[in-house]
Amino acid sequence: MVTSTDTGLDGSPYQQYLYAYPHKTSYRPLRPRPLLTDVWRAQARDALFLYVHVPFCEMRCGFCNLFTRANAPAEQVTAYLRQLRRQAGRIADALGPDAGYARAAFGGGTPTYLTADELTELFAVATAMGARLPGVPLSVETSPATATPDRLAVLAAHGATRVSIGVQSFLDAEARAAGRPQRRAEVEAALAAIRDARIPVLNVDLIYGIDGQTADTWRESLDAALAWRPEELYLYPLYVRPLTGLGRRAHARADWDAQRLALYEQAVATLRAAGYRQESMRQFRRADAPVPDGPDYCCQDDGMVGLGCGARSYTTSLHYSFDYAVGVSQVRAVLDDYLARPADDFRYAEFGFALDGAEQRRRWLLKSLLRADGVDATAYRARFGRPPGEDFPELGRLVDRGWATDGGLRLTPAGLARSDAIGPWLTSARVRDAMTGYVPR
Repeated sequence: MVTSTDTGLDGSPYQQYLYAYPHKTSYRPLRPRPLLTDVWRAQARDALFLYVHVPFCEMRCGFCNLFTRANAPAEQVTAYLRQLRRQAGRIADALGPDAGYARAAFGGGTPTYLTADELTELFAVATAMGARLPGVPLSVETSPATATPDRLAVLAAHGATRVSIGVQSFLDAEARAAGRPQRRAEVEAALAAIRDARIPVLNVDLIYGIDGQTADTWRESLDAALAWRPEELYLYPLYVRPLTGLGRRAHARADWDAQRLALYEQAVATLRAAGYRQESMRQFRRADAPVPDGPDYCCQDDGMVGLGCGARSYTTSLHYSFDYAVGVSQVRAVLDDYLARPADDFRYAEFGFALDGAEQRRRWLLKSLLRADGVDATAYRARFGRPPGEDFPELGRLVDRGWATDGGLRLTPAGLARSDAIGPWLTSARVRDAMTGYVPR
């Protein structure tokens, strides 16, 4: 049996977004530092995910806890691209000539903070890593201020299949309340430019739970997004996290959970009526949207190669990255350290978390359970030799609450709505203790 410490099912539905497991706050310095050639030796490398991190934005949003720097000087961006190429060379050497990529993503930060010429250089670095661009599905993050026609032309020419734009709200006052000052005219112009670039999949990010937001204003943002017929929408509940702009001026709101849950349920009904399928608590996909072709990739089985300061990498048994930071001065310190490193430093893994068999089972479960399709019990058993219910009998508690079916392997609509409580509840005591012991930077 894989044990966990019971926390959270009776608490707030909004405890933590489990976008990855284990969380980077559970990473610790790896001593001695393992060589990447050793880290990747036993890992299948024919269907990898390449993630390239660009830690620059034109502004630092009030809700943001990502590893990014606002308004970096041009010379630092140039130095970053130069260091990316050095790091890419060492990683490619470690992976060997047989490495192949099934998917790729440029995130951050805001990759389109780079100029068109700098984006061209970024693609050259990714191609030097062995990624076939164009040739595999590629997602790129952008923002209203940086989704300009010249940058989007570079993305389209190099085979970007998906562009994700963080709108958050179409109402200027709400955007400001979330610490994201922008004008709706700028947002609409950016969306028009993305559609003109003919990139197959447009994703629009929206946030609910903003100060002053109501059911009517939320519907206005949903309708404004739907007018563009995006292939995907991601809907995020607002979190107020330590060291973020909003976190520094947060105040208690006893009814905030109820408000966010009501706005979430409103959005689910609105998008379902508009022809969207719910893929997870956050992801909604238009039923007739194209699915980009590419080699099969399964995050439970296949590895991810992270390139850049702030990028995580993972194999079956080790997840690793650089040091984690959120505070502005600490982010700059970590970034400066990355830029000053000799190239041979990139032959090693620095900070990480080793996953034993129990953690590998737990990660498989969590990465599946929090999706609308749920856990594939046959695949789980083929991988681990026993049914998931034997490893996680506590899943029956979700069934008892009406939050799951199929022995706890598929969340109901009520369960999907509480994904941000179920994920932390299933987090292992080992990971939770490491996260609790993390000292914020």
